[in-house]
Amino acid sequence: MIRPATQDDIADIRAMIRELAAYERAADQARATDDQLREALFGDHPAAHALIAEDDTTGDTVGYALWFPRFSTWTGTRGMHLEDLYVRPSARGGGHGKALLAALAALCVRQGYERFEWWVLDWNDPAIGFYKSLGADLLQEWTVCRLTGEPLTRLAARSEVSGTPLGETRGEDAHTR
Repeated sequence: MIRPATQDDIADIRAMIRELAAYERAADQARATDDQLREALFGDHPAAHALIAEDDTTGDTVGYALWFPRFSTWTGTRGMHLEDLYVRPSARGGGHGKALLAALAALCVRQGYERFEWWVLDWNDPAIGFYKSLGADLLQEWTVCRLTGEPLTRLAARSEVSGTPLGETRGEDAHTR
């Protein structure tokens, strides 16, 4: 069964995030707390959304998908970025991953999202084969760029934007825009 995540799923989601990070050889980078996940998924302004896969027989949580909307300037429409897709090893091969992706694809179609995109590590042959079997295109010509830590801070210090930080408004200014 696939269903929307609830606040009661936070501990399971966090545990699976850590399991996924360990599989992707980056366990030390999975630092999200329960409170951060609760705010991101269920706060006043959710940053992301999640679906839960449950075993039909036991009702145990066996996987999750975490996604957020994105926007394409080329199509002028929203799309979906799948941040995480994870099915616990004991449940793999049971159709849970395909069911999660099908539910997300249906959501894209209902919402008019023209793109459904995600990243996969180039060494993850089982996932690559699975995605190709669904008809996904692997876009070899695009390279992911990322700034974190010191390089991010150093670049931010070069900003010449004055006054209100970009994307924020202050007091009366918020009403006049």
